[in-house]
Amino acid sequence: MSVSYISAIERGAGKPSVDTIESLASALDVDVHWFFPARRGAGPLEKAYIVRAENRRNLNRVYNQSPEEIGYTDWLLSSSIGGRFYLGISRYAPGADRPDEPFHRHGGEQHGVVIQGELEMNLGDEVITLRSGDSYSFDATIPHHGRNRSDSETVLVWAVSPVVIPKDVEQD
Repeated sequence: MSVSYISAIERGAGKPSVDTIESLASALDVDVHWFFPARRGAGPLEKAYIVRAENRRNLNRVYNQSPEEIGYTDWLLSSSIGGRFYLGISRYAPGADRPDEPFHRHGGEQHGVVIQGELEMNLGDEVITLRSGDSYSFDATIPHHGRNRSDSETVLVWAVSPVVIPKDVEQD
């Protein structure tokens, strides 16, 4: 299965078979139900578009990396990964870092706002400290990395466009 076909599925332009979904789930080490989250709601729009906190999908499983390996826990806030971007929340434990792979980059854009704590961000050759309320937007082809050097938890809400999950897949 090609990256371009997976991208088409993510954008809603491809219609995967049950076998394809099972193959994706196996490759990502997630249950098939990860792609079809159960949602409660009074009406069809609430069920389709609202994600309750207890129903968020953990992205670390899709990345196939534990919070200890990458320095944070990622949760999907978007109701779907079928649009042009996706929204998530990261929680960095005190002192969390990703020492083995300090930088990554991908196509598209990355935006975020620090909700709690401090985030030290490497953006290209610069080291920038973001505090609660600070935000960023940048071309995601710029090498970047975030870490929490403080002694309290850091919470970051972010958006990435286009949708690329897992995050380290190179785009066509």
